[in-house]
Amino acid sequence: MTPHFLSSSLLAACFLSACTATTSGNRPYIEQQNQADIFMDNGQTKEAARLYQNLAKSNPRQQNQFRLLAAEAMIKSGEIERAKQYLNKITPASLSYPQQNQLKLLQAQITLSYGNAEQALEMLEQISVDPLQAHQQKQYFHALAFAKALSGDMLGSVKARIHLGRLLQQPEQIAKNNTAILETLLRLPRQHLIPDSSPYPDTFTGWLELASLIKQYSNKPELLTQALEQWQWNYPDHPANNNSFIEQYLAKSRKILNQPATIAVFLPESGPYKRVAAAIKTGLLAAYSRLEETSAQPALQFYDSAAENPATLYNRAISNGAELILGPLAKDNINQLASLGELPIPVLALNHVDQLYQDNLFQFGLSPLDDAAQITAKSRMEGHDKALLLTPETHSGSRIARYITDAWQQQDGTLLENQSYNPKAYDFSAPIKKILNLDESEARFRQLQRTVNRSISFTPRRRTDVNSIFIEARPANGRSLNPQLKFYHAADIPVYATSHIYTGQANPRRDGDLNGITFCDIPWIFQDFYQGNLTLTDLMSQGQSIPKKYWRLIALGIDAYSLIPYLNEMSSNAYPGATGKLMLNGENRITRQLVCARFVNGSPVAEGYIQSDPTTPTEMNIFYEE
Repeated sequence: MTPHFLSSSLLAACFLSACTATTSGNRPYIEQQNQADIFMDNGQTKEAARLYQNLAKSNPRQQNQFRLLAAEAMIKSGEIERAKQYLNKITPASLSYPQQNQLKLLQAQITLSYGNAEQALEMLEQISVDPLQAHQQKQYFHALAFAKALSGDMLGSVKARIHLGRLLQQPEQIAKNNTAILETLLRLPRQHLIPDSSPYPDTFTGWLELASLIKQYSNKPELLTQALEQWQWNYPDHPANNNSFIEQYLAKSRKILNQPATIAVFLPESGPYKRVAAAIKTGLLAAYSRLEETSAQPALQFYDSAAENPATLYNRAISNGAELILGPLAKDNINQLASLGELPIPVLALNHVDQLYQDNLFQFGLSPLDDAAQITAKSRMEGHDKALLLTPETHSGSRIARYITDAWQQQDGTLLENQSYNPKAYDFSAPIKKILNLDESEARFRQLQRTVNRSISFTPRRRTDVNSIFIEARPANGRSLNPQLKFYHAADIPVYATSHIYTGQANPRRDGDLNGITFCDIPWIFQDFYQGNLTLTDLMSQGQSIPKKYWRLIALGIDAYSLIPYLNEMSSNAYPGATGKLMLNGENRITRQLVCARFVNGSPVAEGYIQSDPTTPTEMNIFYEE
């Protein structure tokens, strides 16, 4: 008979809950535990969480420990809100002392995922590290390093990573941690890299001196080589002095030397843009957290742009050490910053003001102008040149009608007619019949019938000079417009729509009425076109509190943060972002190339990017300002 051995997690569970020796009745629990551990080791965290939850329900004696393990798996799978709700079911007083430490660590990780570094640090300070298991100690120091960096304590972050490095065993993990330490220090001014005088240089001092040498001799390769040789002689046992780490690092990346050490983020915490800001911040912090896994991050300083004049905030941010401003959102706030004249540090605004160009002021947002440029280009590429346009009777509808008209004319297309419709209605027969000239056909029939004064057969005929139709519609309107266009004899005319036609989530049952419509949208919502690893699926749990209509703004937050190191290169090299292939045009506006898709069987089937000129200057007015 093959003996059964307890896994390390189950041994810990037994130890922490004082369980008795294993009997044959425990065998199903052991098998489930082992399977859950295998899932965790293989990165199948959702499956592990499910098994841990089952064990918590069926094994009351070890319920607390399995609940903690389930919550840990949920956090690793990105199901932050679910993990939070699950931990709230645990009564802290019922936990052993090691379990209380574990609970505090999980709560700190959840708090940190929401970007609340100060509160997370307070929670981490309450944790005793020694009782934690080895993998939990790794989580602790990783969270501590992240929280310190997010709060601006970059040296504190480095010290936490030094502790983390002593716990790591895999060469790849050690190299990533060493890279993060070095890049954190390289973002600091050299005066911050002067170590305290000590007759016994330690690991921390070695890192400071290494970063200082690289900064000092970054443009003098020969002197840098000599200085590094002396450093290696002085620190023979230093973690950076193993496996050719320094040589490999210098060969791979020098971009970090030009990145900002501190970024000030101007987002409103109240007012009409509060939910917009929350979505952008979710994406921004997700990008910050992801990149922090493999490289150090600048300090982030958040300012409430709804509370004070942005010009005042700008000067305060500079005095606080900011080297770049991310935001603001509102156009009047961007104008106020522009009114300062010369901007000593760059601003990446998250909106666009027409006819505003200024050095060091970059503008980036989600724009229906980009939609208009892409769908008109798509239609022309497919051989169409004469179009009709249907847009809602709203301010935004009129604005988008203007964008599509201008873009179509730039594509040498002819707009035959534009009609508006009431977006609150369900019967769109009147504007459809009018734009297809069916009303004229019916009028001619009625005139003929009165002339001959007898009943005659009649089949209305639509106009024949059109080969494409553009529509601006939300999903509910689109599901009515498209079938009615077909009913009124336009089934053979291709229909193109802006990205507003799609919710961002496939719903074949409801979207069957959208079949045949072509639209262009951000690559983030298509599995095969977004090159990053912060997918919509990965961040869905973090965006649960955000209305679906704002989910695309999470992608804007991801890109707004991630493209910063590449900003000065984007005039010649496209950045493959979540919101599109991004380029910087001559007006310091970031333009987007989108992925086009066509509804088939109720689901969008992505066809690829449109190869139009992304640098053509156009007006920007992001869609959430409707």
